Amino acid sequence: MKLRYVLPLVVFLVLVGFLAVGLQRDPREVPSPLVNKRAPEFSLPLLEDPAVQRTVAQMRGKVWVANFFASWCVPCLAEHPLVSELARSVTVVGINYKDKHEDATRWLARNGNSYAMVLVDREGKAGLDYGVYGVPESYVIDKEGVIRYKQIGPITPQALQEVLLPLLKKLDA
Repeated sequence: MKLRYVLPLVVFLVLVGFLAVGLQRDPREVPSPLVNKRAPEFSLPLLEDPAVQRTVAQMRGKVWVANFFASWCVPCLAEHPLVSELARSVTVVGINYKDKHEDATRWLARNGNSYAMVLVDREGKAGLDYGVYGVPESYVIDKEGVIRYKQIGPITPQALQEVLLPLLKKLDA
């Protein structure tokens, strides 16, 4: 008879515990299963010369940032000055995500191109491999080709100063 009253109380307390833990977390922070794992390989064409392909393997030996962006993405425009600032400290590879060639070219001409190179992910296959669910997203990749950080959404001044630049300095040491 007592079990009939105790069991629902225990279940209720467990659910309250899960709710309490969930309320302590930042809802914008989505952990990536790729952090601390080897960056997924890709072979993507250069925006400037689609006959030339670039791969993740070609980037090994240097710390770099993969920045997924698109001309149709309003937050990408907002973060673009910070990406340009970041590019003064590290190699930033722009990956143009699900965009038209002429739109991407026009957007970069209008807003500036501080990327070391711009690759084209027209179908979004590389983005899918990286777990991109909305642009902009950026990935810090170390010299061994391991993803060390994922920035979901636009890079903010705070994220640049407090997270990205210190991490890049540490990885490049």
